Amino acid sequence: MLMKPEAIERRRKFSWPAAFTLTALLLAALVAFIFVRMETWPSRTAKGTADELERVGRDLRSAFIEIARLQPRITVNNRVYVERTTASAELALLSRQIEVEHELLHTWAGSTKRVKVHGTFAVRAGFDLQHDVSVDLGQNEIVVQLPHATILGAEQTKIEVLALENGFWNRISPDDLQSELAALPQLAREKAAQSGLATEAEQSIQRQLTAKLHATHPVRVIFGSAEVKR
Repeated sequence: MLMKPEAIERRRKFSWPAAFTLTALLLAALVAFIFVRMETWPSRTAKGTADELERVGRDLRSAFIEIARLQPRITVNNRVYVERTTASAELALLSRQIEVEHELLHTWAGSTKRVKVHGTFAVRAGFDLQHDVSVDLGQNEIVVQLPHATILGAEQTKIEVLALENGFWNRISPDDLQSELAALPQLAREKAAQSGLATEAEQSIQRQLTAKLHATHPVRVIFGSAEVKR
């Protein structure tokens, strides 16, 4: 059945306002959705960043426990994430065989005595974990704070007496020999320090941390001051 012109005109007048109203409502809903997303974007971004940093924090803790049997104090954006605990007082990373010699020449009233000794030591370099060890996870980088590496100790592996020569009346005493032997460990520590063993230990832990983290943030290791153990 054909519609009368008057009915068509009435439907046309009714349809245009309804369509306009529906379109306006859809546009308003879209604008509101975009506004809400923009309003919540910083908080959602911050939450995602915090979650990522906490994941990296867990990776850092695991890496330190594996390398040093140490859980450092970890902060995320200056907020403490985990507190520091340690199962050992020091971390030895490198060991090197060092050979040293020491000689005593003493002349009295024209009579000379001579003592010469040789020692081989396994010298250890690493970190004194009693000093502060901390990690701060920021938005742009991971900062690891460690004490400077030091010479931790020298273990005697071989001792040789190369010369024991008495003077005619200037005789070698037991204290002479003991004094010469006692000087060898310190000489071994000093020689190892001069060879750069402590610096190599710092480079070693930096490489290990970087390799184990695989983090999306750059890792910066800062070495503080620590006293050399004697």
